[in-house]
Amino acid sequence: MDAFTLKVFIAMVCYMAVVIGIGLYFAKRAQQSSENYFLGGRSLGPWVAAMSAEASDMSGWLLMGLPGVAYWCGIADASWTAIGLALGTYINWLIVAKRLRQYSTVSGNAITLPEFFSNRFHEKKKVILGIAAVFILVFFTVYAASCFVTCGKLFGTLFGLDYHWMMIAGALFVIFYTFIGGFLAESASDFMQAIVMVFALLVILTVGTRAAGGLDAVIANAKAIPGYFSLTSMASPTLGADGLQVIENGAPVFGEAVPYTFLTICSCMAWGLGYFGMPQVLLRFMAICRVDELKSSRRIATVWVVISLAAAVFIGVVGRVLFGTEENLLTAGGAENVFIVLSENLLPALFAGVVMAGILAATISSSDSYLLIAASACAKNLYGGIAKRDATDRQIMRVTRIVLLVISLIGMVIAWNEDSVIFTIVSFAWAGFGATFGPIMLFSLFWKRTTRAGAIAGMLSGGIMVFVWKLLLKPLGGIFAIYELLPAFIISSIVILVVSLITPEPAKEIQDEFEKAKAYTD
Repeated sequence: MDAFTLKVFIAMVCYMAVVIGIGLYFAKRAQQSSENYFLGGRSLGPWVAAMSAEASDMSGWLLMGLPGVAYWCGIADASWTAIGLALGTYINWLIVAKRLRQYSTVSGNAITLPEFFSNRFHEKKKVILGIAAVFILVFFTVYAASCFVTCGKLFGTLFGLDYHWMMIAGALFVIFYTFIGGFLAESASDFMQAIVMVFALLVILTVGTRAAGGLDAVIANAKAIPGYFSLTSMASPTLGADGLQVIENGAPVFGEAVPYTFLTICSCMAWGLGYFGMPQVLLRFMAICRVDELKSSRRIATVWVVISLAAAVFIGVVGRVLFGTEENLLTAGGAENVFIVLSENLLPALFAGVVMAGILAATISSSDSYLLIAASACAKNLYGGIAKRDATDRQIMRVTRIVLLVISLIGMVIAWNEDSVIFTIVSFAWAGFGATFGPIMLFSLFWKRTTRAGAIAGMLSGGIMVFVWKLLLKPLGGIFAIYELLPAFIISSIVILVVSLITPEPAKEIQDEFEKAKAYTD
């Protein structure tokens, strides 16, 4: 390990020590009850709620996946996805946050998403609870795998060590941190990590743009690549027999630009629909201290998301200009290392360590959320809600830790392939949550006529369609090549509407509770 790498390592270790310190600080309070461990006793302030929601949502995808997409094929894919996410963030905070905070309190003081859905329809047989918990387990295991891939790529690229050992080391750190602190520690550290993430993005963007000769030079170079700097077309890197982008005369080779259709734009912007079903974000709505603080949180979250996404996209463009022939960046998966390459080459060692801690920050802030929510779905909902309804808090906490380990092990198996593309893994899990929980969340909060049968049918049709579209229909190409979230979300919504209309309307007490939630204040 040379002097530069050693200094980077020291900076990142110091950062990790701070994160562990936060976990230890909140550990005692977290262990007091399952409500404290899973939801922090509904005590989050507006800044922590907003920043932790966005940090846990974006993960290492923001600093590696999104810049990697922009670097590889231009700004169209990345920009339309970013626009969809920004709109989704704002609308979610605007229309869902307040009603969910009210309804989850009125409806049995639910502390997990499956519990809220089950309480909303006054279930005796916990079918909705079970279905929701199983889907959360499946998709969050995939999500956790994407975070472990990020850890492996970060440490493997940075220190020149074996990807697999680095992936395992990163996973073990995340498991340890999630064990000790719970939701409060996770939210507090996520607040800090959101600051580190946006700081890292802005520093790299500023330094990289200057190194490339300024904004005009960056844009001019990007426009020289066919379809690269356009929102209506996409660049097409030319690949050799070895799967690497071809380099001729010291420059990367591109084919003709690929047209970007209106359907493709809709497909990318459909990422915004995912927010309505994203458990790590929805839990922050449920956990905020007071309803009247949500307006401030909405503004904070929206500003953070717009700045971060814009910076991440343009970092990919700057990286293409500066390091278009870099050996580590000649594949779609390798392109996700562009943030690391820029940091190593443009910043002093200690500063680079702090900036690259932003990747670690994004990864930790997401993976601890994923593991905690998945574990709560199994321990609190499947075990405590169905298998053993008289389970004590101590028993639920013990099961939670066992599930954490099992999910983490499965996540490591999924993440074992070092050629995995973070963007692809995240997009599948994002579609799963968006289609499974997004439509039923909106119908549950805003349509009194929604029935239990409609909820069950909607969740199953949305979740299953994500798999069907991704694995069976998407390979056919053409109109089927769109992002699976869009058709699955639409199908789920239609199924909820139709099934609810053809089944008996909800009982009077359920409808009365709906009205009570609308008028609730605290």
